[in-house]
Amino acid sequence: MRLSKSLCAVVGEAISTMGSHATLDVLFQTAGAPGDPPNLSHGSKWKEWLFRAGLDPDVDSLAVLGNILEEFMDLPPLDDPDAREVRTKMRVKVQTALEENGLRYFRFGRVLPQGQMPGIPEPKLEQRKSSGPVKPSNVEDLLMVLLRGLRRAMHPLTNRRKGAQQLIFSNEYDVQDMLHALLRPWVSDIRPEEFTPSYAGSSTRMDFLLPAHSLVLELKFVRDRTHAKRIGDELIIDIEHYRVHPQCKVLWCVVYDPDNLLTNAEGLRTDLEGKRSRENEELIVKVLVV
Repeated sequence: MRLSKSLCAVVGEAISTMGSHATLDVLFQTAGAPGDPPNLSHGSKWKEWLFRAGLDPDVDSLAVLGNILEEFMDLPPLDDPDAREVRTKMRVKVQTALEENGLRYFRFGRVLPQGQMPGIPEPKLEQRKSSGPVKPSNVEDLLMVLLRGLRRAMHPLTNRRKGAQQLIFSNEYDVQDMLHALLRPWVSDIRPEEFTPSYAGSSTRMDFLLPAHSLVLELKFVRDRTHAKRIGDELIIDIEHYRVHPQCKVLWCVVYDPDNLLTNAEGLRTDLEGKRSRENEELIVKVLVV
């Protein structure tokens, strides 16, 4: 379905208040927006990318629109009174734009034509030859899906129905446990909290080792602005520890930055990502900021 430019402009304006280029790039990619991010300013980039999704015949543009709007529309009002007032006005503006285009937003990221209600999936969606979900073709694809979708996976747990205890992901251990739970249906051998060999007189406890893939996941939770400035140095030390681990050939450094405290996430990735070689030791490093 083609999305009007006026609707895309309103949604783009609303979404632009939620984070940096890097944060919203991940949001649009996990929402299913096609292609690479447009090389445009923060004010017009999201409008153009959403409009492009509506022109692609292979893309379910309403599903993409709903996924993009879910966090903005469903999360409770912000603590800051001024920010809360702005968010409330923008939500009303988005709802009005949807109605003018014959659409309506429903909780949990569903945008449907007016008069159509969310219902039970069509039978054809349940006709599967396999009893389980289709696994991505390799562990890298699997990790990319899980990590980019980490915030979306948390959303129903932090916004539970009335009377149910809300879960809070406020520190590194909370997010590690969430990631561990997401990995378990897909990877049979996950070894959390193994020690690396000693480097410069000390060893460190790794987060997750996937021995079948010679891969280690290291997750950092950005706690505050001071910690954000130290993340790069911490990862440099971790990389040297992992480089001498006999079972680690690939290291995924995952930086969870819920409050957008990193001032140059792309620079961090560029500086640390790549192949590290010394003597007979080689390590491939990948950096992903969520």
